[in-house]
Amino acid sequence: MRKLAIGTLIGLAAASIGAATPADAAAQPRLDKLVKLKDIRGHQKDLQTIATYNGGTRAAGEPGFEISTKYVVKQLKKAGYRPTVQDFPFDYYKEKSPAVFDRPGGPSYVYGTDYATLDFSGSGDVTAIATAVDAAGAGVGSGCEADDFAGFPKGNIALVKRGGCNFSVKAGNAQNAGAAAIAIYNDGASPERMGPVQGTASTPWKIPVIGPTYQLGTDLVKASASGTLKLHIKTDTFSEQRTAHNVLAETKRGRADNVVVMGAHLDSVTAGPGINDNGSGTATVLTIAEQINKLGKGIKNKVRFAFWGAEEEGLLGSEYYVAHLTADQKAKIALNLNFDMLGSPNGVRGVYDGDDSEGAGTNPPAGSGAIEKVFLDYYGKRKLATSPSEFNGRSDYGPFIENGIPAGGLDSGAEKLKTADEAKIYGGEAGKAYDPCYHQACDTYSNVNTTILDQLADGAAHAAQVFAGSTLPVNGGRVAAPKAARAHAKHAPAGRSLS
Repeated sequence: MRKLAIGTLIGLAAASIGAATPADAAAQPRLDKLVKLKDIRGHQKDLQTIATYNGGTRAAGEPGFEISTKYVVKQLKKAGYRPTVQDFPFDYYKEKSPAVFDRPGGPSYVYGTDYATLDFSGSGDVTAIATAVDAAGAGVGSGCEADDFAGFPKGNIALVKRGGCNFSVKAGNAQNAGAAAIAIYNDGASPERMGPVQGTASTPWKIPVIGPTYQLGTDLVKASASGTLKLHIKTDTFSEQRTAHNVLAETKRGRADNVVVMGAHLDSVTAGPGINDNGSGTATVLTIAEQINKLGKGIKNKVRFAFWGAEEEGLLGSEYYVAHLTADQKAKIALNLNFDMLGSPNGVRGVYDGDDSEGAGTNPPAGSGAIEKVFLDYYGKRKLATSPSEFNGRSDYGPFIENGIPAGGLDSGAEKLKTADEAKIYGGEAGKAYDPCYHQACDTYSNVNTTILDQLADGAAHAAQVFAGSTLPVNGGRVAAPKAARAHAKHAPAGRSLS
């Protein structure tokens, strides 16, 4: 059998599911060729400039995020869209100065190396005896159940091991038990979980919440057995309720009852400008939005572009969006495509494991495996290797799959370490994080592997074109509405809803 070009394969596949004839497909441009790296990098450069002149960050609740939102809106309007800005409230958090952690009369520990402050930690200056809480994790996990704190001395500092439940559960149980502070140390479950715990406690707490390394935590637990270990923790934080935004825009062409939602989060962490995380995804989706209307009649299903706010605070923007959809509006979403971190310097070509072939047990919604196959087939034809990315709901597709909506996407890796096998395939350095600047100030315009970014952007554009044409393998979606539905649509009142 002779080899066929990707464009020919798209056309034949479309014809096989009734999306278009091969002649129709041949007349269509290829979106992966229209989406150019230089345009993506141009958007990333603009996002970097916004951050540089606004405190070095584009985090939700900060001026850099507000201006990033305005930037995306203006770019969408320039491309012919009528974007909608969806506001939502969220708990804003900022660490005003680095936390202090030491043993009075003994060693002082190094912020960022020996420990970190969890987001939404309370402020406080505490010197107290440290008490280990269910260090063996006999139940669900250390500190995950209120009973773990039975007999806990009020006013002491709780030493709690990571794992078994969210940090917020541990913090809540500690605060309710009368702890003056809590140190949630890492669990050593993997090489990535040896260092300081950097995460979020999800909602503001009154007590300090810090995250020591695995080694420091286990050493402190042993030392606390005497009942005399005294620790000092000082945190200086601020939190209040502020407003963040989602930006939404959709193609004029296409069925409104079989929508493809294509998204990326717009915000960065407070520590830096976030030009890989997630300026890379934002810039890619924005560039696809700018080019997709050149497909003309090839757009059979509306494509809705979403730029999510406050992802770094816990997927808040996408959660708000999905939670405020009616059942009928959810039913009109065929699938979600998510793009988060597409240019990691030491990265891989990661494809979300929508069929759970890696056995993570995440039970993805039916159709997610078909989305994965579209990506795998595309890169297979280009003879580019890929790696499965855990489909764990960690990014903005999470709220969609929780509501039974199929999803898929691409990434290039975050804080986990590249394996030796991956280094042989992709180059780079084994034993080093995919993105050494993950959630740091150094995640700048130069913190991007442009080769990986270009290739992943191609895959994103390809998937957008495929599903704009037909979603049949994902949700059984038909190419055209039944005649009765089309007749009814002629008399339906026009509306401005993007749902």
